[in-house]
Amino acid sequence: METQGAVLRGAGQDYELVTLEVGDPGPGEVLLEMAFAGLCHSDEHLRHANAGGRYPIVGGHEGSGTVLAVGPGVSRLQPGDHVITSFLPACGHCRWCATGRSNLCDLGATIATGQLPGGTWPFRLDGEPLGGFCMVGAFARHTLVSEFSCVRIEPWVALDTAALLSCSVPTGWGSAVYAGGVRPGDTVVVVGVGGVGVNAVQGAVHAGAQHVVAVDPVAFKREFATRLGATHTAEDARTAAGLARELSRGTGADVVVLATGALDVETTSGAVRCLGKGGTLVLTALADLPTEVTVSLLGNPLTVFEHRVQGALFGSCNPFRDIPALLRLHEEGRLELDALITRRYTLDQLAQGYRDQAAGETIRGVLVHG
Repeated sequence: METQGAVLRGAGQDYELVTLEVGDPGPGEVLLEMAFAGLCHSDEHLRHANAGGRYPIVGGHEGSGTVLAVGPGVSRLQPGDHVITSFLPACGHCRWCATGRSNLCDLGATIATGQLPGGTWPFRLDGEPLGGFCMVGAFARHTLVSEFSCVRIEPWVALDTAALLSCSVPTGWGSAVYAGGVRPGDTVVVVGVGGVGVNAVQGAVHAGAQHVVAVDPVAFKREFATRLGATHTAEDARTAAGLARELSRGTGADVVVLATGALDVETTSGAVRCLGKGGTLVLTALADLPTEVTVSLLGNPLTVFEHRVQGALFGSCNPFRDIPALLRLHEEGRLELDALITRRYTLDQLAQGYRDQAAGETIRGVLVHG
């Protein structure tokens, strides 16, 4: 079938609207009609040629939609089901899935190229096979994905807010709750409170943090973070470091989550200054260049103060456990989703959406298909 989508033909180029061919679902595959797609900064990393992708490639990995058809052997889903796409597939039986770390599932090896687990390519453009970013390709109206990339939801769940549970919400939430291990009474600093960071704020509040400092140079984002539970704000990490020590009576932050759009040495070093003894630095952000050195720390303080540096992929969440759990929290009024969507865009407005994001004007922009 033919569908419309946004494609990157090469590194450093803009997204281009094209007509794509989408094949029929093969074994273990699912054909989706996408309803919404979140504008995540990771797709900008892909545009900058910093995500290791294979070009051309269909962008988008955060989304929601409806199952149109399933391939042989698919047992979890049927046509008509509503789903949230997980940008990290979870097979359920590799070493990582079997030990509760499904965010590291072996199937994730091809998320940058978009090749599906069976070795097939979901799209064709001018006869050439191509993948969808993170094996999803949510910037296409229709896409072919693995059943292991789909989390079924009830039909009454709003698909626009559901799309955010595909990436930004669990990534931020889990960075505080799982990777950071925030405990009641903790002092937490979140550096960068955009689409991911504001959810780290929500996670820290949920975990019982006494003080949550939201750090961002953009006043709109700082104010928004206070609406989600941040107790204090700061424009930069240096100011936040002093504030964290003041709030904790001199001890410093227990957990610092780095959720900026791009990670660099200066940002990381500033975050470390916020840490107290035994504190944890959670690296959720990615470098703009994969070969760039982003962490430069003095070893002695790391040892003497027992600081811990923890990477966080998808917030260390399990998509099939945590996406439904977060949805339940939203339904109970304990997790804000609706307000996170600050602007909506059509497919031909995709470039404008990312310009708005770069200007700090959105928390989460959402692409509306159809």
